[in-house]
Amino acid sequence: MLLLHIFKAIFGGRKNVAALGKGTKAPLFKLPLLFGGEFDLNAALAQGPVVLVFFKIGCPVCQMALPFYERVFLAYGAGATLVGISQDSAENTPKFTERFGVTLPIALDDVAAKYPVSNAYGLTNVPTVFWISPDGSIEISSVSWDKGEFELIAERMSAGAHVPGISMFRPGEPVPAFRPG
Repeated sequence: MLLLHIFKAIFGGRKNVAALGKGTKAPLFKLPLLFGGEFDLNAALAQGPVVLVFFKIGCPVCQMALPFYERVFLAYGAGATLVGISQDSAENTPKFTERFGVTLPIALDDVAAKYPVSNAYGLTNVPTVFWISPDGSIEISSVSWDKGEFELIAERMSAGAHVPGISMFRPGEPVPAFRPG
C-alpha cells in the first residue's frame, strides 16, 4: 500500500509517463529508412503534422499496436506523416514488418549508438507515440497502448485527410482499453 501511495505521489496516478509531454518542442532528427532513403523530421513537418510511433520488435504490446497504426496509415495516410521508429537492427526489423503486415515507413534508431532519437524523446517504454504539429510542438504524447489516444490520432488523421472516419477495429476483435508497454 505504501508503494502505491509513493507511485501516485510521483506520477499523479497516471498509468505511464511520457518524458516529453504536450507542449514540448520535438527534437529534430534525421534517421535512415528501413528500405532506403532518410526520414528528416524537419522536412516532414514542413508538409504538415507528423506521428512518430516508437517500437521494439520483441515487445508484445508493439506487436499488437503496430498493425492498428498500419490501418490508420492505409486509411488516412494523407492526414499526417506517420512513421514507425524501430529500436532494432536493419537485419531484424524487416522480419517484424513482414510478420505483422506493416508497410508504413520505418526509420531505424541507431542501436549501436544506444538509441539517440529515443533518448532525445525521453522514452521509458514502447510503444510510445507522438503527434507533432507543423510548428514542432508535441500535441499528443502516448505511452504504451491507450485505445482512446489511438482513436484520437485516427480522428485527427481522418480530419487532415478530409476523409470520413471509419472504425479501425473489426467487429468482435479484442482491443484492450489499455496495455502497459
